[in-house]
Amino acid sequence: MKRIFTKFSVLTFLCLLFINAASAQNITVKGTITDGQDKTTIPAVSVVVKGTTVGTQTDANGKYAISVPANGTLVFTYIGYNTQEVPVNNQTTINASLASSSQQLDQVVVVGYGTQRKVDVTGSVASLKGTEISKQASTNPVSALQGKIAGVAITNSGTPGSAPQIRIRGLGTIFGNQAPLYVVDGVWYSDINFLNPGDIENMSVLKDASAQSIYGIRAANGVVLITTKKGKLGSATTINYDAYAGFQSVTNKVKMADASEYATLTNELYTFNGQDPLFKDANLGAGTDWYKQILQNAFVMNHNISIAGGTEKSTYNVSLGYLDQDGIVKTNNYKRYTARVSNDIQVFKDLKVGYNVTGVSSKSKDIPQTIFHQMYSASPTVAVFNADGTYGDPKVQNLGDGANFNPQATLDYFNQQSQDYRVTGNIYAELKFAKHFTFRTSVGGEFGQSENRKYNPVYFATTAQKNDNSLLDLKRVETRNWIVENTLTYQNTFNEDHSLTVLLGQSAQSNKSYTLNASAQNVPFNSDADLYLRLGDAASRNILDQGSLIKFASYFARVNYAFKNKYLLNASIRTDGASQFFGSETWGYFPSIGAGWVVTNEDFMKDQTVFSSLKLRGSWGKVGNASVPVNPSQSLIAQTADLIAFYNNNPNTGASGNTLVPPVIVWEKGIGSNIGFEAAFLKNRLTVEGDYYSRKTSRAIFGLPILGSLGTVDNQILGNQADLQNRGAEISVAWSDVTGGGLTYSIGGNISYNQNKVLSVLSGKTPIYAGSTGLTNGYVANRTMEGSPIGEFFGYKTVGIFQNAADVANSPVQAGALPGGFKYADTNGDGQINSQDRVALGNPNPKYTYGINTSFSYKNFDLALDFQGVAGVDVYNSNLAYRFGNENFTKDFVDNRWHGEGTSNTYPSVNIGSSANSAPNSFYVSSGSYFRVRNAQLGYTLPKSILAKWKIQKIRFYANAQNAINLFGYKGFSPEVGPIPVDNAEKILDRPTNSLNAGLDANVYPLYATYNFGVNLTF
Repeated sequence: MKRIFTKFSVLTFLCLLFINAASAQNITVKGTITDGQDKTTIPAVSVVVKGTTVGTQTDANGKYAISVPANGTLVFTYIGYNTQEVPVNNQTTINASLASSSQQLDQVVVVGYGTQRKVDVTGSVASLKGTEISKQASTNPVSALQGKIAGVAITNSGTPGSAPQIRIRGLGTIFGNQAPLYVVDGVWYSDINFLNPGDIENMSVLKDASAQSIYGIRAANGVVLITTKKGKLGSATTINYDAYAGFQSVTNKVKMADASEYATLTNELYTFNGQDPLFKDANLGAGTDWYKQILQNAFVMNHNISIAGGTEKSTYNVSLGYLDQDGIVKTNNYKRYTARVSNDIQVFKDLKVGYNVTGVSSKSKDIPQTIFHQMYSASPTVAVFNADGTYGDPKVQNLGDGANFNPQATLDYFNQQSQDYRVTGNIYAELKFAKHFTFRTSVGGEFGQSENRKYNPVYFATTAQKNDNSLLDLKRVETRNWIVENTLTYQNTFNEDHSLTVLLGQSAQSNKSYTLNASAQNVPFNSDADLYLRLGDAASRNILDQGSLIKFASYFARVNYAFKNKYLLNASIRTDGASQFFGSETWGYFPSIGAGWVVTNEDFMKDQTVFSSLKLRGSWGKVGNASVPVNPSQSLIAQTADLIAFYNNNPNTGASGNTLVPPVIVWEKGIGSNIGFEAAFLKNRLTVEGDYYSRKTSRAIFGLPILGSLGTVDNQILGNQADLQNRGAEISVAWSDVTGGGLTYSIGGNISYNQNKVLSVLSGKTPIYAGSTGLTNGYVANRTMEGSPIGEFFGYKTVGIFQNAADVANSPVQAGALPGGFKYADTNGDGQINSQDRVALGNPNPKYTYGINTSFSYKNFDLALDFQGVAGVDVYNSNLAYRFGNENFTKDFVDNRWHGEGTSNTYPSVNIGSSANSAPNSFYVSSGSYFRVRNAQLGYTLPKSILAKWKIQKIRFYANAQNAINLFGYKGFSPEVGPIPVDNAEKILDRPTNSLNAGLDANVYPLYATYNFGVNLTF
């Protein structure tokens, strides 16, 4: 028995040994690695057998093959993605989807004049992939940043073809161009309207002075670096076609009074003022809904096609784009055609050359900016057309000047078109020599021409809407910019502990513009294509041309040092010379320094299990602002039609000074510091990044009011008037993972806090007023002064509504006070209401911006949900008091107005347009906070088994909704209020924006949602 048991034991042992040996045999595993979000294949992914040095990489199509033990584990690793481990379990095919981790410390990010691992960056830099940009129905790539990056506030204007307003860590400058510097493939731009969002590979935002200072001359408002798509070495030709079509629909419509309600309130106003009622019968039904008449569901369509690939020594990428977008106002349309070509050639081992060229042509049919005010104010008792086909005339009803217009007539007789042509790009050569050195030279430029043609015909629509002499007005702006940059980089690692990169550079730029304005009267109209100045009256022809030429010369250097990948140092300096300054202020010097400590690389952190990575960093730097009015050291003279000079009894267009300037204007400088951390937990699935910053703008340039008797057009004097400060904090959190069931998902959020304050101003405690509310009595609603935010709202604080004559008599003395009028607070307690009782009412600069971004992918389905919001900001609704007569009322005002004792203690009577009630006060200031579903997209990718029959790599269909849900308490169309809109003819002249009057809602472009369906094809 014992012998039998011994034989059985030996046999069992031999069987187990055989099974174990069999399981240890290698098998060949093949598969494809894709991005967990957009399902695109990923080349150069590291595939390693866990616990060994055996490994391979995926090829250009994301495929791999490896010999691995049948019971082994494969580890997939790629920069910018979470590492994924998959047990083999005798499988011969293993496909993996990697979850993106945009916050990982080993991610490579684009910085000034190069790239760095994020772990080596000591400044505050955030990036967004092109795949994220392409998921939104944004015609301008800047809009795609909204809610995505902490510290970046985006305000969309809504007008087709317009650029959104972007603020990086608050408002840094007051006058001139307040946009950040855009660097596209190494070329500098003031805007990127020419860029097709589908051509973008990556966008990086440099947020702190340390990261920005290498671009010293133009970095005061931040820097946005953009890398466009290129082909890949050794890859087959790939054709991508992306297209969507849909419509835009106005959301959160402001409901106006109908004809009966309007007649009732108008009669109430006439009676209040001691006049007979205007309408004998106020029962007029619904009447005309002017918003319904003028607005539309606007069609939008976009097509992009690209061809990319590469050989062993060259890559290429060619793309074409077409956008056709209607505006929500009928007749408004914008079309854009884009073309882009890039080519990189490895001439031999150490020499690489290449070029990028982008061309764009756009054309728009414009709308009058007054159309929104007219829709808001027009009387619903006026018909669009009479029975005989003529326009409904408000004058027939004796409505007065306030509502004396027919919006349809305004739109029908408005004839303005804008066109833009631009060619941009650069060529470069990159030479590596002596093992550690790289020399790069680049020449780039911008050749652009913008044209605007406005024709006012002879017509008679209504009593007030008519024109006896036609006028043709032409405007043209030519842009001729070039930039040459040379850099020498030394990069080396010593004894495996010391890593050193040294950059030396030189740059030269020239920005040239030429503007031509010409007009003539009595030009006959045959067709839009047959309008010429020479056909008008010779005596009425007027020509004004002007131009500018600014040249820059720059030298810069940067040193990056790392010791044992634990201690980091970054130092840079740039010196810029600009021709618009002179003397000792011709040159500006912009140094920076940053340091970092990768704590998790310390020996004492090796055994901890809390942090996957932890880095602390701090930085300080200076930046400059040359985006100020051209030649501000000279007094500018302008000709305007309202200035007439007579010579030999003949009228001539006169001229006057635009501005006065002090003897010397010097650089605006921004001085900023930043402290931050970056951490990852749970094998990089959870990442957290936080920053605290302080930035001071020194010697800010803007205009101080002066006496009109000094003879300037805008009654101001330009100069270095103030010091400004922005302080704040940011935090971003993200979680990404792949579940055992195959669900790939990521959830991220960010929130930013910014406090804007004027530290000092030449006017001292004397406020600077701005922001006209549109009233003839000259009331202004914005104030800028020491210790307060730029352009804060300022006026009277309302404490109720006068209910009767006794209430008026028993209150502090208030000029124009009547029952039904606003009751203002006597803030200084002197028993009377006057200008000394005005107080701060609100802040147009947002304190909080935040975003929540999610993505989910399961099998062939993908879902992306983005949320975005703003808090701690106020809006001034100047529409309510913008009254000169019988303008219409909102339904909200109809239902809540005071119309007798006790009926309301918050809303005034219909006499709201009186001087006493229309003075800036707290009633018109509302919270501008909002929360919205910024973007929602659901996609489905057809299985590869189906596509293989058609020899197609990918077909993905999707449905997208943008801004579909918006939550806010503001009574207007949208709390997203940017600068006061200007006419397109003024936009084309690149007129500077003045932030002293921010936050005024004077009928902004209504908020709209976009719904579209699209397809992504890859061949």
